[in-house]
Amino acid sequence: MTPAVQREALAVLAEVWALSPDVRLGQLFAHLGFLGEVHLGRSLGYMDDDELIAVLYRHRAELTARLQSTPEQATASGTSISQNTGLPETTSTTDRGG
Repeated sequence: MTPAVQREALAVLAEVWALSPDVRLGQLFAHLGFLGEVHLGRSLGYMDDDELIAVLYRHRAELTARLQSTPEQATASGTSISQNTGLPETTSTTDRGG
């Protein structure tokens, strides 16, 4: 992993953790591993760096959407972004604007 990719991964991890203040860091890692298994068929230790970053971005988007929706909207839709089957395509670090 290049230093730029490392910084990006850690920055997005920090954002995800900030969006989940009641979650311990170990719980967050376990959850990311679960999401990798669901979407990639691989656990956290077997994901490539770009796949981990894609999982982080996907989880951040889900948490952000959940926080922006009202409780009525979240209950009515009953759909979670994590329930979708593929990960968003990864782009270069400069394309993400993060």
